[in-house]
Amino acid sequence: MTLPLLHLQGSPYRQGVQHGETLRDEIAGNVAVYRSRMLTSGLTEPDLAERSQRYLGLFTREDASYRATMDGIADGSGQSLLDIALLNARYELLYSTWSEFGRPTAEGVRSECTSFGGADGVFASGGTQIGQNWDWFTGVEGALLQWKHGETTVLGFTEAGVAGAKIGINSNGIGLCVNGLGASVDDWKIDSAPFHLRTRRILESASLAEAVGHAVAPRPACSANFFVGSAESGVATVETSPLGSRVIYQTGEAPLVHTNHFRAPEALGVYESWLESGRVSTYHRCERMETLLDKESPLSTERLYAAMRDHDGGPIAVCRHPVETDPVDLQTHTALAVHLELDAQRLSYTWGPPCESEFTTVAI
Repeated sequence: MTLPLLHLQGSPYRQGVQHGETLRDEIAGNVAVYRSRMLTSGLTEPDLAERSQRYLGLFTREDASYRATMDGIADGSGQSLLDIALLNARYELLYSTWSEFGRPTAEGVRSECTSFGGADGVFASGGTQIGQNWDWFTGVEGALLQWKHGETTVLGFTEAGVAGAKIGINSNGIGLCVNGLGASVDDWKIDSAPFHLRTRRILESASLAEAVGHAVAPRPACSANFFVGSAESGVATVETSPLGSRVIYQTGEAPLVHTNHFRAPEALGVYESWLESGRVSTYHRCERMETLLDKESPLSTERLYAAMRDHDGGPIAVCRHPVETDPVDLQTHTALAVHLELDAQRLSYTWGPPCESEFTTVAI
Protein backbone atom coordinates (compact mmCIF):
# COMPACT_ATOMS: atom_id res chain seq x y z
CA MET A 1 0.00 0.00 0.00
CA THR A 2 1.31 3.46 -0.90
CA LEU A 3 0.61 6.86 0.63
CA PRO A 4 -0.97 9.85 -1.13
CA LEU A 5 1.69 12.32 -2.28
CA LEU A 6 0.59 15.95 -2.20
CA HIS A 7 2.64 18.60 -4.02
CA LEU A 8 1.58 21.68 -2.06
CA GLN A 9 1.64 25.06 -3.78
CA GLY A 10 0.66 28.63 -3.08
CA SER A 11 0.37 30.51 0.19
CA PRO A 12 0.38 28.64 3.52
CA TYR A 13 -3.41 28.98 3.63
CA ARG A 14 -3.83 27.62 0.08
CA GLN A 15 -1.48 24.72 0.90
CA GLY A 16 -3.66 23.97 3.91
CA VAL A 17 -6.83 24.03 1.80
CA GLN A 18 -5.23 21.59 -0.67
CA HIS A 19 -4.22 19.34 2.23
CA GLY A 20 -7.71 19.52 3.76
CA GLU A 21 -9.64 18.91 0.54
CA THR A 22 -7.45 16.04 -0.66
CA LEU A 23 -7.36 14.25 2.71
CA ARG A 24 -10.85 15.14 3.90
CA ASP A 25 -11.89 11.61 4.88
CA GLU A 26 -8.50 10.76 6.38
CA ILE A 27 -8.55 13.90 8.54
CA ALA A 28 -12.03 13.07 9.82
CA GLY A 29 -10.75 9.61 10.72
CA ASN A 30 -7.74 10.99 12.59
CA VAL A 31 -9.90 13.42 14.57
CA ALA A 32 -12.06 10.49 15.68
CA VAL A 33 -9.04 8.31 16.52
CA TYR A 34 -7.27 10.93 18.62
CA ARG A 35 -10.36 12.13 20.43
CA SER A 36 -11.00 8.52 21.40
CA ARG A 37 -7.40 7.88 22.50
CA MET A 38 -7.28 11.06 24.60
CA LEU A 39 -10.56 10.30 26.34
CA THR A 40 -9.37 6.73 26.98
CA SER A 41 -6.19 8.16 28.51
CA GLY A 42 -8.06 10.16 31.15
CA LEU A 43 -9.07 13.50 29.65
CA THR A 44 -12.66 14.76 29.64
CA GLU A 45 -14.41 16.64 26.83
CA PRO A 46 -13.97 19.98 28.68
CA ASP A 47 -10.27 19.12 29.14
CA LEU A 48 -9.89 18.50 25.40
CA ALA A 49 -11.57 21.80 24.52
CA GLU A 50 -9.47 23.79 27.00
CA ARG A 51 -6.17 22.24 25.98
CA SER A 52 -6.87 22.44 22.25
CA GLN A 53 -7.78 26.11 22.62
CA ARG A 54 -4.55 26.79 24.49
CA TYR A 55 -2.49 25.17 21.74
CA LEU A 56 -4.35 27.02 19.03
CA GLY A 57 -3.15 30.18 20.77
CA LEU A 58 0.41 28.84 20.90
CA PHE A 59 0.49 28.05 17.18
CA THR A 60 -0.89 31.53 16.48
CA ARG A 61 1.77 33.17 18.62
CA GLU A 62 4.71 31.05 17.50
CA ASP A 63 4.26 30.90 13.73
CA ALA A 64 1.73 32.81 11.63
CA SER A 65 2.33 30.70 8.51
CA TYR A 66 1.81 27.45 10.39
CA ARG A 67 -1.43 28.83 11.83
CA ALA A 68 -2.53 29.90 8.34
CA THR A 69 -1.90 26.35 7.10
CA MET A 70 -4.06 25.03 9.96
CA ASP A 71 -6.83 27.46 8.96
CA GLY A 72 -6.67 26.14 5.40
CA ILE A 73 -6.77 22.51 6.56
CA ALA A 74 -9.86 23.26 8.66
CA ASP A 75 -11.65 25.03 5.78
CA GLY A 76 -10.64 22.40 3.22
CA SER A 77 -11.59 19.41 5.36
CA GLY A 78 -14.75 20.79 6.96
CA GLN A 79 -13.38 20.10 10.43
CA SER A 80 -13.51 22.66 13.23
CA LEU A 81 -10.35 24.69 13.78
CA LEU A 82 -10.27 23.42 17.37
CA ASP A 83 -10.15 19.81 16.15
CA ILE A 84 -7.33 20.69 13.74
CA ALA A 85 -5.52 22.26 16.69
CA LEU A 86 -6.08 19.00 18.60
CA LEU A 87 -4.43 17.02 15.78
CA ASN A 88 -1.47 19.39 15.53
CA ALA A 89 -0.98 19.36 19.31
CA ARG A 90 -1.71 15.66 19.71
CA TYR A 91 1.90 14.95 20.77
CA GLU A 92 1.77 17.27 23.79
CA LEU A 93 -1.85 16.45 24.62
CA LEU A 94 -1.40 12.68 24.54
CA TYR A 95 2.09 12.30 26.01
CA SER A 96 1.49 14.71 28.88
CA THR A 97 -1.77 12.89 29.61
CA TRP A 98 0.08 9.57 29.83
CA SER A 99 2.57 11.11 32.25
CA GLU A 100 -0.25 12.78 34.20
CA PHE A 101 -2.62 9.83 34.51
CA GLY A 102 -0.26 6.89 34.06
CA ARG A 103 -2.37 5.44 31.24
CA PRO A 104 -2.84 3.56 28.96
CA THR A 105 -1.72 0.03 29.77
CA ALA A 106 -1.89 -2.86 27.24
CA GLU A 107 1.54 -3.47 28.71
CA GLY A 108 2.47 0.13 28.25
CA VAL A 109 1.32 0.55 24.63
CA ARG A 110 3.72 -2.20 23.71
CA SER A 111 5.86 -0.41 21.21
CA GLU A 112 6.66 2.81 19.50
CA CYS A 113 9.58 3.91 17.33
CA THR A 114 13.02 2.52 16.50
CA SER A 115 15.39 5.00 14.80
CA PHE A 116 18.86 4.43 13.33
CA GLY A 117 21.44 6.20 11.21
CA GLY A 118 25.04 6.89 10.38
CA ALA A 119 27.37 9.11 8.40
CA ASP A 120 29.11 8.24 5.15
CA GLY A 121 31.01 4.96 5.57
CA VAL A 122 28.47 3.25 7.81
CA PHE A 123 26.29 2.06 4.91
CA ALA A 124 27.56 0.08 1.94
CA SER A 125 25.63 2.22 -0.54
CA GLY A 126 27.40 5.34 0.72
CA GLY A 127 26.34 8.71 2.08
CA THR A 128 24.57 9.70 5.29
CA GLN A 129 21.45 7.63 5.93
CA ILE A 130 18.84 7.52 8.69
CA GLY A 131 15.50 5.80 9.13
CA GLN A 132 13.01 4.26 11.48
CA ASN A 133 10.08 2.01 12.15
CA TRP A 134 7.33 4.40 13.27
CA ASP A 135 5.10 2.27 15.48
CA TRP A 136 1.79 3.81 16.38
CA PHE A 137 -1.94 3.27 16.81
CA THR A 138 -3.83 1.33 14.16
CA GLY A 139 -6.36 3.43 12.26
CA VAL A 140 -4.19 6.56 11.96
CA GLU A 141 -4.10 7.89 8.39
CA GLY A 142 -1.04 9.49 6.78
CA ALA A 143 0.30 11.11 3.62
CA LEU A 144 3.48 12.42 2.04
CA LEU A 145 3.75 16.18 1.56
CA GLN A 146 6.17 18.09 -0.67
CA TRP A 147 6.50 21.86 -0.46
CA LYS A 148 8.95 24.71 -0.93
CA HIS A 149 10.37 26.83 1.89
CA GLY A 150 12.27 29.58 0.10
CA GLU A 151 14.77 27.70 -2.06
CA THR A 152 14.49 24.52 0.01
CA THR A 153 12.29 21.61 -1.12
CA VAL A 154 10.89 19.44 1.69
CA LEU A 155 9.48 15.92 1.33
CA GLY A 156 7.99 14.36 4.44
CA PHE A 157 5.46 12.13 6.11
CA THR A 158 2.60 13.58 8.13
CA GLU A 159 -0.54 12.36 9.79
CA ALA A 160 -3.54 13.67 7.86
CA GLY A 161 -4.52 17.04 9.29
CA VAL A 162 -1.12 17.85 10.78
CA ALA A 163 0.48 20.82 9.03
CA GLY A 164 4.06 19.92 9.92
CA ALA A 165 5.68 16.75 8.53
CA LYS A 166 7.45 14.77 11.25
CA ILE A 167 9.70 12.42 9.24
CA GLY A 168 11.44 13.32 5.99
CA ILE A 169 14.22 14.95 3.98
CA ASN A 170 15.01 18.22 2.28
CA SER A 171 17.07 19.44 -0.66
CA ASN A 172 19.81 20.69 1.71
CA GLY A 173 20.57 17.10 2.69
CA ILE A 174 18.80 17.31 6.07
CA GLY A 175 16.72 14.37 7.33
CA LEU A 176 14.57 13.77 10.40
CA CYS A 177 13.13 10.82 12.31
CA VAL A 178 11.47 11.00 15.74
CA ASN A 179 11.00 9.02 18.95
CA GLY A 180 8.44 9.69 21.65
CA LEU A 181 9.89 10.17 25.14
CA GLY A 182 8.17 10.83 28.43
CA ALA A 183 9.12 12.24 31.81
CA SER A 184 7.22 13.14 34.95
CA VAL A 185 8.04 16.84 34.39
CA ASP A 186 6.21 16.93 31.04
CA ASP A 187 3.50 19.57 31.28
CA TRP A 188 1.13 20.63 28.51
CA LYS A 189 0.80 24.04 30.20
CA ILE A 190 4.40 25.04 29.42
CA ASP A 191 4.25 27.74 26.75
CA SER A 192 6.64 26.62 24.04
CA ALA A 193 6.89 25.77 20.35
CA PRO A 194 4.81 22.60 19.88
CA PHE A 195 6.38 19.35 18.68
CA HIS A 196 4.96 19.40 15.15
CA LEU A 197 6.05 22.99 14.63
CA ARG A 198 9.58 21.97 15.67
CA THR A 199 9.63 19.04 13.24
CA ARG A 200 8.52 21.32 10.39
CA ARG A 201 11.25 23.83 11.26
CA ILE A 202 13.86 21.07 11.42
CA LEU A 203 12.81 19.81 7.99
CA GLU A 204 13.11 23.33 6.58
CA SER A 205 16.64 23.78 8.00
CA ALA A 206 19.74 24.51 5.95
CA SER A 207 22.26 22.76 8.24
CA LEU A 208 22.63 20.24 11.05
CA ALA A 209 23.38 23.05 13.49
CA GLU A 210 20.16 24.87 12.58
CA ALA A 211 18.14 21.65 12.84
CA VAL A 212 19.55 20.85 16.29
CA GLY A 213 18.80 24.41 17.36
CA HIS A 214 15.13 24.03 16.46
CA ALA A 215 15.01 20.77 18.42
CA VAL A 216 16.41 22.16 21.68
CA ALA A 217 15.04 25.69 21.86
CA PRO A 218 12.89 26.94 23.36
CA ARG A 219 12.40 24.57 26.34
CA PRO A 220 9.70 22.06 25.28
CA ALA A 221 6.48 21.23 27.11
CA CYS A 222 6.98 17.50 26.59
CA SER A 223 10.02 15.29 26.16
CA ALA A 224 10.90 14.03 22.67
CA ASN A 225 13.82 12.70 20.67
CA PHE A 226 14.72 14.20 17.29
CA PHE A 227 16.96 11.93 15.21
CA VAL A 228 18.62 14.29 12.74
CA GLY A 229 20.94 13.62 9.83
CA SER A 230 22.93 15.81 7.45
CA ALA A 231 24.62 14.78 4.21
CA GLU A 232 27.41 17.20 5.05
CA SER A 233 27.74 16.87 8.84
CA GLY A 234 26.62 13.38 9.90
CA VAL A 235 24.04 12.20 12.40
CA ALA A 236 22.92 13.34 15.85
CA THR A 237 20.06 12.30 18.10
CA VAL A 238 18.66 15.08 20.29
CA GLU A 239 16.94 14.09 23.53
CA THR A 240 14.83 16.98 24.81
CA SER A 241 12.85 17.54 28.01
CA PRO A 242 11.51 20.45 30.07
CA LEU A 243 14.65 20.06 32.23
CA GLY A 244 17.12 20.34 29.38
CA SER A 245 18.45 18.65 26.26
CA ARG A 246 21.28 16.31 25.32
CA VAL A 247 22.84 15.82 21.88
CA ILE A 248 24.42 12.44 21.06
CA TYR A 249 26.51 12.27 17.88
CA GLN A 250 27.08 9.14 15.82
CA THR A 251 30.78 8.28 15.63
CA GLY A 252 32.80 5.41 14.24
CA GLU A 253 31.53 2.63 11.99
CA ALA A 254 28.49 1.51 13.99
CA PRO A 255 25.07 3.07 13.33
CA LEU A 256 23.48 5.09 16.11
CA VAL A 257 20.18 3.67 17.43
CA HIS A 258 17.46 5.29 19.55
CA THR A 259 14.08 4.06 20.78
CA ASN A 260 11.69 5.43 23.43
CA HIS A 261 13.79 5.95 26.55
CA PHE A 262 16.46 8.46 27.50
CA ARG A 263 19.86 6.82 27.00
CA ALA A 264 21.14 8.46 30.20
CA PRO A 265 18.17 9.94 32.12
CA GLU A 266 20.41 10.90 35.02
CA ALA A 267 22.30 13.28 32.73
CA LEU A 268 19.19 15.45 32.50
CA GLY A 269 17.70 14.56 35.88
CA VAL A 270 14.50 13.19 34.32
CA TYR A 271 12.26 10.53 35.84
CA GLU A 272 10.54 8.35 33.25
CA SER A 273 7.30 7.62 35.06
CA TRP A 274 5.66 5.92 32.06
CA LEU A 275 8.25 3.12 32.08
CA GLU A 276 6.67 1.86 35.29
CA SER A 277 3.72 0.54 33.25
CA GLY A 278 5.90 -2.18 31.71
CA ARG A 279 7.49 -0.53 28.64
CA VAL A 280 10.17 -3.20 28.25
CA SER A 281 9.71 -2.92 24.49
CA THR A 282 11.87 0.18 24.22
CA TYR A 283 14.87 -1.57 25.81
CA HIS A 284 14.39 -4.75 23.80
CA ARG A 285 14.10 -2.91 20.47
CA CYS A 286 17.15 -0.75 21.16
CA GLU A 287 19.37 -3.70 22.07
CA ARG A 288 18.00 -5.87 19.27
CA MET A 289 18.47 -3.22 16.57
CA GLU A 290 22.02 -2.50 17.73
CA THR A 291 22.79 -6.24 17.61
CA LEU A 292 21.30 -6.71 14.14
CA LEU A 293 23.03 -3.67 12.63
CA ASP A 294 26.36 -4.71 14.14
CA LYS A 295 26.42 -7.94 12.11
CA GLU A 296 27.81 -6.27 8.98
CA SER A 297 30.10 -3.32 8.27
CA PRO A 298 29.55 -1.43 6.10
CA LEU A 299 25.85 -2.19 6.34
CA SER A 300 24.02 -3.30 3.19
CA THR A 301 20.49 -2.18 2.40
CA GLU A 302 19.42 -5.84 2.39
CA ARG A 303 20.72 -6.33 5.95
CA LEU A 304 19.13 -3.07 7.06
CA TYR A 305 15.71 -4.01 5.70
CA ALA A 306 15.98 -7.47 7.27
CA ALA A 307 16.58 -5.77 10.63
CA MET A 308 13.56 -3.50 10.13
CA ARG A 309 11.49 -6.66 9.48
CA ASP A 310 12.74 -8.49 12.56
CA HIS A 311 10.13 -10.22 14.75
CA ASP A 312 12.28 -11.33 17.67
CA GLY A 313 10.31 -10.63 20.84
CA GLY A 314 6.89 -11.08 19.24
CA PRO A 315 4.59 -8.33 20.56
CA ILE A 316 7.57 -6.11 21.48
CA ALA A 317 9.59 -6.72 18.30
CA VAL A 318 11.16 -4.14 15.98
CA CYS A 319 8.54 -5.00 13.35
CA ARG A 320 5.22 -4.69 15.13
CA HIS A 321 1.79 -6.17 14.48
CA PRO A 322 -1.46 -5.60 16.38
CA VAL A 323 -2.10 -7.88 19.35
CA GLU A 324 -5.69 -8.90 18.79
CA THR A 325 -6.36 -9.43 22.51
CA ASP A 326 -5.44 -5.81 23.32
CA PRO A 327 -8.27 -3.27 23.59
CA VAL A 328 -8.94 -1.82 20.13
CA ASP A 329 -8.04 1.71 21.29
CA LEU A 330 -4.61 0.47 22.43
CA GLN A 331 -3.63 -1.69 19.46
CA THR A 332 -0.41 -0.61 17.75
CA HIS A 333 1.65 -1.71 14.78
CA THR A 334 4.50 -0.52 12.59
CA ALA A 335 2.49 2.08 10.73
CA LEU A 336 5.43 3.35 8.66
CA ALA A 337 8.90 2.03 7.93
CA VAL A 338 11.16 4.64 6.34
CA HIS A 339 14.72 4.77 4.99
CA LEU A 340 16.16 8.20 4.18
CA GLU A 341 19.23 8.60 1.92
CA LEU A 342 20.28 12.18 2.49
CA ASP A 343 22.95 12.58 -0.19
CA ALA A 344 20.71 11.00 -2.83
CA GLN A 345 17.64 12.86 -1.45
CA ARG A 346 15.55 9.69 -1.53
CA LEU A 347 12.79 8.56 0.83
CA SER A 348 11.90 4.86 0.74
CA TYR A 349 9.00 3.57 2.80
CA THR A 350 6.37 0.95 3.50
CA TRP A 351 2.95 2.00 4.77
CA GLY A 352 2.31 -0.74 7.28
CA PRO A 353 4.73 -3.35 8.66
CA PRO A 354 7.77 -3.67 6.36
CA CYS A 355 7.52 -7.47 6.38
CA GLU A 356 4.29 -7.19 4.40
CA SER A 357 5.49 -5.22 1.37
CA GLU A 358 8.46 -3.93 -0.59
CA PHE A 359 9.77 -0.39 -0.09
CA THR A 360 8.47 2.37 -2.36
CA THR A 361 10.99 5.11 -3.23
CA VAL A 362 10.19 8.80 -3.75
CA ALA A 363 12.90 11.32 -4.62
CA ILE A 364 12.97 15.12 -4.34
